[in-house]
Amino acid sequence: MPGSAWAFNFEDVAAQAKTLAASPYKRPKSELPKSLQDLTYDQYRDIRFNPEKAYWRDARLPFELAFFHPGRIFDTPVRINEVAGKAVRPIKFDPQAFDYGANKINLKDLNGLDFAGFRVHYPVNTPKYKDEVLVFLGASYFRAVGKDQRYGLSARGLALDTALNSGEEFPLFTEFWIERPEAGAKELVIYALLNSRRMTGAYRFLLRPGVDTAIDVKSRLFARENITKVGLAPLTSMFFSGENQRSPQEDYRPEVHDSDGLSVQSGTGEWIWRPLSNPKKLLVTSYALSNPGGFGMMQRDREYTSYEDLESRFELRPSGWVEPKGKWGSGRVELVQIPTPDETNDNIVAYWVPDAPPKPGAPFDFEYRLLWQKEKERKPPLSWVTQTRRGQGYPRRTDDSITLAVDFEGPSLAKLPADAKPEAVISVDSNGKLLETNTIHNDVTGGWRMTMRMSRNDTSKPVELRGFLRNNNLTLSETWSYILSPD
Repeated sequence: MPGSAWAFNFEDVAAQAKTLAASPYKRPKSELPKSLQDLTYDQYRDIRFNPEKAYWRDARLPFELAFFHPGRIFDTPVRINEVAGKAVRPIKFDPQAFDYGANKINLKDLNGLDFAGFRVHYPVNTPKYKDEVLVFLGASYFRAVGKDQRYGLSARGLALDTALNSGEEFPLFTEFWIERPEAGAKELVIYALLNSRRMTGAYRFLLRPGVDTAIDVKSRLFARENITKVGLAPLTSMFFSGENQRSPQEDYRPEVHDSDGLSVQSGTGEWIWRPLSNPKKLLVTSYALSNPGGFGMMQRDREYTSYEDLESRFELRPSGWVEPKGKWGSGRVELVQIPTPDETNDNIVAYWVPDAPPKPGAPFDFEYRLLWQKEKERKPPLSWVTQTRRGQGYPRRTDDSITLAVDFEGPSLAKLPADAKPEAVISVDSNGKLLETNTIHNDVTGGWRMTMRMSRNDTSKPVELRGFLRNNNLTLSETWSYILSPD
């Protein structure tokens, strides 16, 4: 339906964001009773929304809404509204819609509270059941899934001053407006108001659940003051161990991660793949680009035997791909990798940093499509990296050299003649020295393996490596871009 048919649209939330930016910041005040503030992790999880109370269930609409109870760390009040034709109706918090489990909570203390967040249900796996497909909970975090996927990485509305010594600022989605869907609708429109000490913003999310769930994001930002680093379309994930970095403790699971690499499509057509790591110290790297084609946190390894985790099912975690709409201009895709002692922390962040960030007094617009993928992940048209392995084989070497093996697969390699011998084009920075390189046909996958042995000049400093496959001066693969962290 055209925007004029609704009582509320993007320009309305943008007007609120602009007005908000012109006034001093006031952090939303938590009014949680002590019984909710002191909940443990397990106690909070014991509070469950009653699915029979799902919003729109009685109307038998294709989408339904369920809500998160405030408590513990989720103490920021979040207002949620329904936009139905010419009316905007607040969706009021109702304690009777929740099962409190073993918790002893006086429901009279909960009058006047707001929600902590909400989730959207829609049938993507079978028409007989409405799956949970999208969640907004905590700061500006949200995550989604498509068909046959399990929750993994998250997205955020905005990232401010991530990995700076001054500390990161986490903007909040403080209010939502959700358009009531028509019978048979396959899309859902959600508006959100973002607020933080230095930034406000208006957001429109157009959700299309499916095999690959898509979310079209439209945003307009207003800065209260200058900000050192603005991260657009941020993705947050977890990497604890993988093929390139074994677990530091004994673990029956070969790999533990929600994403195994950062994929970047440059504006020039080059594709770059950076395998993720769990560094010993904070590690921040970036790729300077102009008008990128996209970037994403990808989970390329889809084999259950790579993880052997019957509960977490990491092989079903989605890849998240950001596809810019329009020209984003010049800037950089920045990757932040944070040390983590276990898998409970999201320690990986990637986002776009524009060279011309939002300025106080001027609106800043940007749009993109966010895809949650599994079966049809975005990949380069030629060939791509399937795994990066580090370590010596046999015979063992007694020196301090490092051996890496990188496997590639893809149509460009499958079309090579039987007598072809692709060349490995590898470069290292000044802190490294290549000692040996080679390419080997992988008879199991039909792809090719690029191997290298190298040494480091200073083990306290990182080494940057780049490599790709070439045949008769014709590029065959994406660019493998790797950083060896300091010992």
